[in-house]
Amino acid sequence: MKKSLIALGILFLSSCDNQSSLEQLVPIGSQTQIAAPLERNLSPTAKNIILFIGDGMGPNHVSLARLSIGGPNHRLSFENFPITGIVYNHSSDSLYTDSAASATSLATGVRTINGFVSLDSETIFLPTILELLSTKGYVSGLVSTSSITHATPASFYAHVDSRNKEVEIADMLVKSDVMIALGGGTEYFDLTSLSSELHLVRAEDGLNLEELSSKKRVLGLFAEDGLDRRESPPTQETMTSTAIEFLEQKSLNCPGFFLMSEGSQIDWGGHANNVEYMLSESLDFDASVQAAIEFAKQDANTLVLVTADHATGGLVLQKPSGSNVVAQWTTTNHDLSPINIYAYGPGSELFSGVMDNTEIFDRMLQALDYQNLDSKNCSDQL
Repeated sequence: MKKSLIALGILFLSSCDNQSSLEQLVPIGSQTQIAAPLERNLSPTAKNIILFIGDGMGPNHVSLARLSIGGPNHRLSFENFPITGIVYNHSSDSLYTDSAASATSLATGVRTINGFVSLDSETIFLPTILELLSTKGYVSGLVSTSSITHATPASFYAHVDSRNKEVEIADMLVKSDVMIALGGGTEYFDLTSLSSELHLVRAEDGLNLEELSSKKRVLGLFAEDGLDRRESPPTQETMTSTAIEFLEQKSLNCPGFFLMSEGSQIDWGGHANNVEYMLSESLDFDASVQAAIEFAKQDANTLVLVTADHATGGLVLQKPSGSNVVAQWTTTNHDLSPINIYAYGPGSELFSGVMDNTEIFDRMLQALDYQNLDSKNCSDQL
């Protein structure tokens, strides 16, 4: 169900320096939606995977979003998934992980140093799941509410020793096999020298499937850097729905597709200790997942996964004050809490229990029966 971004009445109770606690009152919502859990699909093998990453989205961020919308009986779209797991997520050089190291673990199955993008701790190239699936004829896409060259999306196609090398990362995207990439980041691309095979979209009205269907590859850039919500760029939901439709069409004669969609700015709200910002981004993220669920219900061959790279802000939910949740931030940085994974569709049984984030990569390949995929390349048919 499509949700509008709600205005939240938030009262700031106290604030000191960046490392001290900040408490905010969040009204408990009344738009309760008690949906029946989605049915398990016991098929062990999926054709497609849609992976959602809520950047900075820890368990308490999910809980606060649920409570702020509809109260204790409400469920977000992915909280109805039949399978849930717990994920540990430290980097190779610290208990603390940044987005680059964590996304590299998800994309390659290998733990690395904070700041590295799909290189191991010795700077050795790590093939990503998108690159491996491309050799089997898969088509792939990326969606992000940050720049499309930011650490999380970059980890699925780029290989650099610093996430800050976004100009270099942008060039790697242009030269990659990614068929559709939607987000921000115009300042990092040389738009005058794009290949004729790469169709550039700069505004939401360009996300028209009739127009895009004839294009070989699509690059949608809707901001200089991250998407500025004040300028009404496409929502994550709109970009995700467009990417799903585009990839479904392009994979008709191929083994399947892989899409990663990131809610980047949930993390930014956490860094800013801004509950209203974080919750608005969480609502768009939830609507994006719901769009994928509707596709997966009809398709019956798509595994939908929802997880995070880390939690941000040390969010603690205190005893309610009247009809408000007392939300307390304890840091402006990432924290060390584990995060969750939610799974729906064929292959979802693989994601139950406690796991390391490096295992998600292996389990995704297992869900696709990667070892037995036909290695034909369908690019000539697109």
